[in-house]
Amino acid sequence: MVNLLEPDGGNLILLGKNLNDLNTEELNGLRKKIGFLFQSGALYDSMTVRENLAFPLRDSIKMTGEEKNRLIMEALVNVGLKDTIDKMPSELSGGMRKRLGLARTLILKPEIILYDEPTTGLDPITAKEISNLIMDIQKKYNTTSIIITHDMACAKITADRMVVFKEGVIEVEGTFKELKNSNNPWIHSFFE
Repeated sequence: MVNLLEPDGGNLILLGKNLNDLNTEELNGLRKKIGFLFQSGALYDSMTVRENLAFPLRDSIKMTGEEKNRLIMEALVNVGLKDTIDKMPSELSGGMRKRLGLARTLILKPEIILYDEPTTGLDPITAKEISNLIMDIQKKYNTTSIIITHDMACAKITADRMVVFKEGVIEVEGTFKELKNSNNPWIHSFFE
């Protein structure tokens, strides 16, 4: 979606722009409007929570130290981690690391957030908390969320519309309820 890999064909329209028509500078500008929550969190193990959150701010935005600290605290409060600011990622639980990854994404105020398996490796209670947090963030910041998941509980909470791929091709799309009630045995098997 951000043209890290060039498509084999067709056009990719994102935020009203055809990615095929953009030069490198324009493409990089568009990429700044998109946040990523990686499956593993992609945190820097040698940096504190504060340093992990400050990292995306160092080149992206010219601001004072006070402004950076305000953004860092705002991001931590938004994900319920304000008391972890001076901890190392290794001192955090899996759910806390996911929330820290989300805080790092939010710090740049993206218009779109791409989530890669946001509940993988989490217990059901923490997975539900992360799914609800995605919804809270979406409402608070008016972001578009694109979630790649195999977790149907997450999909049920977060999805307005679902698209199911089979062998790289869209097999079906619709609401959670429409897909759950599908007559297609392969699609229906996801909901059993």
